[in-house]
Amino acid sequence: MRLIEKVWFKNHRAKFCLVPLLLPLTCLFWLISTLRRIGFNSGLLKSYAIEKPVIIVGNIGVGGNGKTPVVVHLIELAKTLGLTPGVISRGYGGTAEVYPYLLDEKSTSSQAGDEPILIYQRCKVPVVVGSDRVANAQMLVAQGCDIIISDDGLQHYRLQRDLEIIVVDGKRLFGNGLLLPAGPLREGVWRLQHADMLIYNGCKAGDSSEFNGDNALLMQLAATELIHINSGKKVSLSQFLQQWRSVNAIAGIGDPQRFFDTLLSLGFDLLKQQGFVDHKDFVENDFIDFKSELPLLMTEKDAVKCHAFAQEHWWYLPVSAQLSVQDECKLVDKVAQVARCNKKF
Repeated sequence: MRLIEKVWFKNHRAKFCLVPLLLPLTCLFWLISTLRRIGFNSGLLKSYAIEKPVIIVGNIGVGGNGKTPVVVHLIELAKTLGLTPGVISRGYGGTAEVYPYLLDEKSTSSQAGDEPILIYQRCKVPVVVGSDRVANAQMLVAQGCDIIISDDGLQHYRLQRDLEIIVVDGKRLFGNGLLLPAGPLREGVWRLQHADMLIYNGCKAGDSSEFNGDNALLMQLAATELIHINSGKKVSLSQFLQQWRSVNAIAGIGDPQRFFDTLLSLGFDLLKQQGFVDHKDFVENDFIDFKSELPLLMTEKDAVKCHAFAQEHWWYLPVSAQLSVQDECKLVDKVAQVARCNKKF
């Protein structure tokens, strides 16, 4: 974990030096973001409505909060409702030649970013990446999609939305509560009160009583199998643990320790573990310390960037969002309500 993240989330003693130094920049960030938000709310800055419903899945902080599993869950939910969903994303780290960029079977993480590739390969739905989310959404409509799901983009007010879902990391919550760069937040905690739904990843919504209510849902990330990176072979966790209990692990996500803790809770013994920065663009030399024949486990997000040089003992652990029956019904009702919004221009 980087020093600044320790200051944000671990109350590291370096806060006494770093936070005062960064507070002027935080004030500037607050001023710019506030003026921008006022500009869109007042109409001084133009926002655009898409002719099909738009669902935003975002967060108020940096790092991995569990947005991608929520997006995948919404895609499958939309399909059960008879809808044709499509996904838009910024495509962090991607370097496609032309934007908006519509993913296809030949797309790589270097072109589109890791999360869009994960979503495309897992869900088999149209995915478009680019910085202009309005143009991205319009391309999906042209592809025949009748509901647009935005992976992140909560602060992209240029794109009007019909449903806002904020995902909250139930473990790290809001860190020291400060805006960037002195803290991890893009917007203040007040922003939660204006969202249509809150999904707490890994904690009870009641733990944050200020924001508890009918719009607060609890999500757990569940894993049932491991998938071999080279062959795509699937093995149940119970079968895998019968043969391999001691493993190595890597994670290049917002909170690598969350992945390592998950493996421990599933019954694995981690002999060596290594965390990398979020969206790490892996190269073969990053794995020089994992030459043993023990299985190397990683996240699905990491695996999409390792196919070109994956070894025979490398596996990834896909996770899925799980909600209670009551919370799932609330989510279904919200999505169905949005889907009934037939926009006309």
